[in-house]
Amino acid sequence: MKKNKKKRSFFERKIMLPFTRLVSLIIKFFSNFWTKSEMLLSKNNTLLFVSLFLAVVLFVFVDQKIITLSENSAEVLKEQPVYATYNEESYVVTGLPETVDVTLIGSKADLYFAKQSPSKKISVDLSNLKPGTHKVNIKYDQALPSIDYKVNPSVATVIIYPKISETRTLSIDILNKKNLDSKLLMKNISVENENVVIKGAEHQLKEVASVKALLDVDTLPKQEEGKYIVKDVPLKAYSKDGDPLDIEIVPEKIDVNVELASPSKEVPIRVVPTGEVSFGMAISEMKTSETKVTVYGEEEALSNLNYLPLQIDVSNLKENKEYKLELTKPVGITAMSVNNVTVKFSLGPAANRTIDNVKIEYRNLASNYTVKGLSQDDIKLSVSLNGVKSVIDSITSEDISAYLDLEGYKEGEHEVPVNVSGSDARVNYTAKTKKVKIKIEKNH
Repeated sequence: MKKNKKKRSFFERKIMLPFTRLVSLIIKFFSNFWTKSEMLLSKNNTLLFVSLFLAVVLFVFVDQKIITLSENSAEVLKEQPVYATYNEESYVVTGLPETVDVTLIGSKADLYFAKQSPSKKISVDLSNLKPGTHKVNIKYDQALPSIDYKVNPSVATVIIYPKISETRTLSIDILNKKNLDSKLLMKNISVENENVVIKGAEHQLKEVASVKALLDVDTLPKQEEGKYIVKDVPLKAYSKDGDPLDIEIVPEKIDVNVELASPSKEVPIRVVPTGEVSFGMAISEMKTSETKVTVYGEEEALSNLNYLPLQIDVSNLKENKEYKLELTKPVGITAMSVNNVTVKFSLGPAANRTIDNVKIEYRNLASNYTVKGLSQDDIKLSVSLNGVKSVIDSITSEDISAYLDLEGYKEGEHEVPVNVSGSDARVNYTAKTKKVKIKIEKNH
């Protein structure tokens, strides 16, 4: 109990009593302050001086604002569009600037209100002018009459031409072709009406070499096989140099019909070794990681493609080797199911064999000519084979093609080089007769 009394006594003396005295002093100070302030403000002289002071401050403030707002200033409106009034169906106007700069001059207050009001047009009235050259004033319909303005340029020399029209045939340009799926092909692209009307001055129409519908691949509804209608394709006129021309076209946009197809064909991959392996060696086997490939592209290119050649330089090859290669797309082919292959070459001892009586064929002779060999040796020949014995032993004369390329040859006797090829790329084929004599006659 004694301990609790001592604690309470200490708390009252050291904390509560000092805090109570401090609060009492603060209340007494503010009570005296407000009492003295009230007495001071109740005096007439004090109120008079305070009112005078506030009036002076207010006067200075208002006076400065009035001076500031009454001073003349300028605002520049950059690149304001110019509107011309004339019969657009009958005339073409050139020489009128598209935009002008307008300088507004007036008090800051007026400029402020002018900027808050709806914008006004910069106009040129050409409605009463006939074809020819004219100087016209460019006017600004100002928002407030208290504002002065200057237009730059304020005068323009315009030429008014009679507007004529012509009918042109429309062509179609494809934009962003690279964004089309490489397995797809756009075909049967058409419009309902290929004729459009261009309007303008006579000299403008003479510059138009073509009018094109700009079909953007990115606007296709889908990139899947099927038939689609692309809406609102824009039209554009071009000069003979391919420069775009600013000329009126009716209609401005058209709908284009498009068919997306995916023509494809599966063809074998044919390895074509080039060069010769080391002396005394020959290719016994060529193994590819892929034997066939599906190719996509133009139908004509597909019809002419019977195999996909893969050329590999094997010059001075001495031992078995594996090649990792990228397939090359032929012209007209846009995509392939396989892009990379691995080819493994195996070598063996070389052997030789000769096949006789290989018949000579004639290629690329014009249809109004016939050809014949001058002797028996000019009709058939012997072909030397070089390769691994197991490979060359299986080859017959039917596997060998000996031919003359007669493109460009005319009537008469000629000595022509012999070309030899075979169905097996592991073998080297050499004609023992390098040239033969033939006679070309014209059909009667």
